[in-house]
Order: sequence, then structure tokens, then C-alpha cells
Amino acid sequence: MNKLLMEENDRLQKQVSRLVYENGYMKQQLHNPSVATTDTSCESVVTSGQHHQQQNAAAPRPQRDANNPAGLLAIAEETLAEFLSKATGTAVDWVQMVGMKPGPDSIGIIAVSHNCSGVAARACGLVSLEPTKVAEILKDRPSWYRDCRCVDILHVIPTGNGGTIELIYMQTYAPTTLAAPRDFWTLRYTSGLEDGSLVICERSLTQSTGGPSGPNTPNFVRAEVLPSGYLIRPCEGGGSMIHIVDHVDLDAWSVPEVLRPLYESPKILAQKTTIAALRHIRQIAHESSGEMPYGGGRQPAVLRTFSQRLSRGFNDAVNGFPDDGWSLMSSDGSEDVTIAINSSPNKLVGSHVNSSQLFSAIGGGILCAKASMLLQNVPPALLVRFLREHRSEWADPGVDAYSAAALRASPYAVPGLRASGFMGSQVILPLAHTLEHEEFLEVIRLEGHSLCHDEVVLSRDMYLLQLCSGVDENAAGACAQLVFAPIDESFADDAPLLPSGFRVIPLDAKMDPPSGTRTLDLASTLEVGSGGTTRASSDASSTCNTRSVLTIAFQFSYENHLRESVAAMARQYVRTVVASVQRVAMAIAPSRLGGQLEMKQTPGSPEAHTLARWIGRSYRFHTGAELLRADTQCTDASLKALWQHSDSIMCCSLKAAPVFTFANQAGLDMLETTLIALQDISLEKILDDDGRKALCTEYPKIMQQGFAYLPGGVCVSSMGRPVSYEQAVAWKVLSDDDTPHCLAFMFVNWSFV
Repeated sequence: MNKLLMEENDRLQKQVSRLVYENGYMKQQLHNPSVATTDTSCESVVTSGQHHQQQNAAAPRPQRDANNPAGLLAIAEETLAEFLSKATGTAVDWVQMVGMKPGPDSIGIIAVSHNCSGVAARACGLVSLEPTKVAEILKDRPSWYRDCRCVDILHVIPTGNGGTIELIYMQTYAPTTLAAPRDFWTLRYTSGLEDGSLVICERSLTQSTGGPSGPNTPNFVRAEVLPSGYLIRPCEGGGSMIHIVDHVDLDAWSVPEVLRPLYESPKILAQKTTIAALRHIRQIAHESSGEMPYGGGRQPAVLRTFSQRLSRGFNDAVNGFPDDGWSLMSSDGSEDVTIAINSSPNKLVGSHVNSSQLFSAIGGGILCAKASMLLQNVPPALLVRFLREHRSEWADPGVDAYSAAALRASPYAVPGLRASGFMGSQVILPLAHTLEHEEFLEVIRLEGHSLCHDEVVLSRDMYLLQLCSGVDENAAGACAQLVFAPIDESFADDAPLLPSGFRVIPLDAKMDPPSGTRTLDLASTLEVGSGGTTRASSDASSTCNTRSVLTIAFQFSYENHLRESVAAMARQYVRTVVASVQRVAMAIAPSRLGGQLEMKQTPGSPEAHTLARWIGRSYRFHTGAELLRADTQCTDASLKALWQHSDSIMCCSLKAAPVFTFANQAGLDMLETTLIALQDISLEKILDDDGRKALCTEYPKIMQQGFAYLPGGVCVSSMGRPVSYEQAVAWKVLSDDDTPHCLAFMFVNWSFV
């Protein structure tokens, strides 16, 4: 693939050079008065119009509007030439984007701008769709650009060369409550090239470019699209080669200084637009091939619609546009949480959605409580992954029950539900995921709730439709997001959704991920050799100034006579969630991982190297076999062999209720957790009844003889997924003075059922 891309780049570089030469030649010819002509064709008017401007340099540039196709075509052709020089040339200083997955499954070649006006990103990749289909998908911007609120095509003008000029007004969402949304007024030009390629290029219409003025919408900041677009070239045998350029000026000076990196980062632009477009096309191509498995019996297009509705609903909640019916409630004196209400929910939810269950006939609406805050030293992907995997750390079962009750025929209208018993575990039921697993849609089943309301006991499962994205810590500039909405058991295609959730966006230029934060594990200590310690310390210092902005928004339905009560509940709930997230963020911040990097997770725990040596030595002592095929004199080698062992190896405490204290990479994968969250998982929780009985039977033998073999069976991950294994081995791990330190377990040939 790399060879094809290089050949394509060389070919297009030559084409651009020729076009630039021709453009320069034409400009020279325009200085000659003899070029003027009485031909009134569209192409000739362009020439004569430009010549007239040359002759009257002191005169203002004539207005070019929708009633002057020749003037607009001149802008379009200029845009085309500038776009091509960026797509395949050196009009922008491009730098290869780090963190993109290499190899045959790579999405393509991604580059970002360096020291240019505005911010820009470029991508080049192969897809198995024809150019016309690719163009159709790319033009449907709301289907793949999650920040797009609306696109209005106000004028469509055919050109004499078979192309099309469109005048477009687009609004985009603000990513956080701390900044205003952006809008754009652009000219989009679609045309074919002589070699059969298809070009879609676009730029903003401003005073400097000429052209008609676009709509002015209050509360939006006008941003500018610099010449950008798509070059789509057909490939022999089918498919297309796509070149994408996004170049914008988002008026970063209009936002608070601390937030300017959101608008000045080409990496964020690349993730949100350039890479998102290429991924969406690849996703559609994969679905069209029939290789995509359906989740829950639904076709991919239906599941994709759910993802779009969740994302759009969350963006609507964060932005709270007045034309959608949103208005602010009076504050309680503190500005930390904003409360907005929407008394026209049907307009917001949409006519295609059955909202009769959500909003009762006696009157009601939607209430949104939202807040934004800055986080220090917390990788966005890591925080969102923790929030997804450990909902009980921040969620209130009573609030979940209130949200779920709104979907029932006779919803409880009082938000005073109180937990009165066991908060059940969550089970994640996968529905769909994108090709590179950067986004996945799932159903969350909250089990075993027992809640009281007016002496009535409720005990039923609750369900959430959840969208998670951006949990790859290696993706530079990626926004991490967790959005969810309560659903009922029917899970109808037109079910009303009230999305709530979290969004975390990096504010600083993302450096190479520190070894300690890549997996929250032993990564830093696996740097074999004398450089390992230096690497860990330098990585720790490199992350000490990283920042991100967290946006939280929770939506609730209400009945009019209970609006104030629901508002008070929502405000307090968001404050509680903020406090919980801050507590989690402090726990997982890399600056606080120094102890963990040495595996000092609990007082008295040994270093990682020492623990690895004890585990291997004890296994050899008890069973007579080698566990780690490594030089026992080399502690680095022992640790690396343990960490990379194909079987799941984990240790738990010698207590009445054993909890896990360590697991290798396979163990963390099997439990679907991280080392930080590992300590919240008990041995009893993952074993089924047969496994617990077998362990109880063999436990005396383990303590007397030092080890025992347990029969194969099934256990469950922290996410509730069943895991089968052929055999398990349990043994006592002895310290240097031969005193028991912990119990070790190895699950052989495990796999998810």
C-alpha cells in the first residue's frame, strides 16, 4: 500500500506542477490587454473579469454573487488550484502525524500542518468504493462529521465545464460549554479532471475573496475554511484513491486563552474531520462488502443511526441552542453547574422519534445539567475507559432508576428514589464497532437493582445504550467520549434517547505517550537495559504539564409541576459526579503513578522485578517446572517474560476475601481491566459456582503442598463476559525468607466464550 501511495503522490506532484505552471502562464497573459474578449461564455467572462481588475487596480474588487456565475467560477477555479497544491504539493509545510497505526491495516498516510496560517490536516488512502459513491458520502457531512449541526445548501449553480458550484451555510457544535459554536459560509466546487479524477473543493466567501454575504446567526462565531477538499481518483480494478485536505481558521483569539489549543491544534482537526472522513468511507465500504456482522439483529446502517443520535443529542445538550427550545434557569448562586430547560422537546428529539412515552400529556420537558472543568495530568483515553468500566465509582443507582422510569408507561415523577440495597453489577453487551475499534456501540445492563419508592420495591434490570470513543491512548489529538441514554427492553428503532455523558479533549500538543500511561502497567519497567529508569523519569516529567478539558452533561425528563425538584436533584447530582471524576482523575494521573510503576500498589508490596522473581521461583519450587523461560539472574528478563506470558497469570491477597493485587498483560485482558482497577476485583467475583467449589476443595492442598491443579471451567471478566479456560494452576508465592506473600493463579488457554 505504501508503494501505491508513493507512486500516486509522485504522479499528482507532477500534475500539480503542470497546473501551477499553467496558472502562472495565464496570470502573465492577463496582463496583456489583447486578452480581453467580447465572448460572454462563462469561461470567457472569467478572463475578461480578471483583466478588468488588473486594469483598475485602484478600484475595489467587484462584488461576485450568486447572480454572477462567472465571478463565482473564478473563485472556484482559484480554490481548485490552491487545494491541489496543498493536496499533493508543498503549499503547506506538512509533518507526518505520529501515533497512526502502521502496516497493511493502516487507514492511510496522515499529515498535519506546521507553522501555517490556521490549522490544516491531510490524508491519503485507498477505499473499495467508486469515486461517485465516495463523493456522495463526503458531501453528506452530517453523516460522518460529528461536530456538524446543520448544512444548508442555499444556491446550486451548474458550470459550463460540467461542474457544480454550491453556496453553503454550515453550523458546528462547540466542543465544550466554555466556548461559542462556529459557523461557516463557503463555496463548494465539484468538477472532473482530464484524467477521470473527481474533485470537491471548498473555501469560505469573505470580503477578500468576493462573492455574496452569508447568513448571520447570533451566538455563532464566523470561522473560515481556507482552500480545502477531496481529490478522488479511480483505481484500476475498482476502488478509489482519496486525498483529503482540511484547512481552517477557527478564530482562536475569540476563546479564553486556556482553551485556544482546541482551536490551534492540527492534530485535533485531523482526528475530528480528516481521519473521521476517511474512516467513515472505509466503514461504509466494509459494510457494503457484506463482511460486517450485525449486532442484535440490526443492520449496520441502523446501528450507525443510533450512534449518530447519541452523539448529536449530547452535542445539543452541551450547546443548548435557543432555536432548539433551550433556555437557562436561574442559578442557585453558584456558577459551577449550568441548568437549561427545553419545553419543546418534540422539536429537539425529532418528529421521527416516538416521544409519547417520554413526555406525558400533562406537560413536561427536558432538563440538562452541565459543567466543564480543566484536568491536569490525566490522559483523556484513560479517564474515559475507567468511567466506562467502573460505573459504580461515579453513578447513583437512584438517578439511573429515575431516568429509566421515564421510559415506562407510568413513570415515577419524583426524583427522590433512594438506593436501598445492592447496586448490581453492569454487563456490557456489544452491538457494533468501527473497523479500527476507535468507537463502539453497546448496551449496558445494570443488574440487580433494588430500589424503594413509597414503600414499593423495584427489582428489575435497567438498560443503557452507550457510545464510547477515543480510548486509544496512542491517538494524538483524539477526543475521548462516553455518551449513554436509558432505553427500555424493546429497544425500538424510533426509541426516544436523552443522551448524557462525558467528553475529555486534550488541550496541549500531545507528545509520545509516556511509558507509564500507555497501559497503566509495567510498561516503564519493561524498558530492558540501563536506559529504563531514565526513560520512566523523563516520561513522568513530560506529562506534568498536560491538560485537558472535561465536559459533563446529564439530561432528565420532568413534569412541569416538579421542574424545580428535578433541577435541584440534577444540580446536586452533577456536582457529585464532578467530585467523583476529580477523585478518579487524581488517582490515575501519571504524576501519581510513580509508586505503581514500581508495583508498590499496597503498603509492603515488592517491586515488580522482585515479585516476578518470587512468582517464577515459587512455581519452580512447588511444581518442578519452569514458568518463565528467562535468565533467572536477569530480573528484567524475568519480568518481561512474566508480563508477556501467553497464559493469564494473576496474584491475590491471602485474606478471607482475596482481592487481586497483580496481573500480567494476558490477565488484564482476560479480566478486561487495568492494574489500578484490579484491586477492586475479588477472586470470588470472577469464579462461577463450580470454580468456587473446586477452589474450596483444593485450598487445604494449596496451603499444605504449595500448589494444586484446578479443572477447566468458566469464569467472568469484570465486564461480565464469560471466559473459558482449559485448566488453572494455583500456587503459594513465597518471599525471600520463605514466608507466604500471596496466591498466584494461572488460567491456561483462556478465551472469551
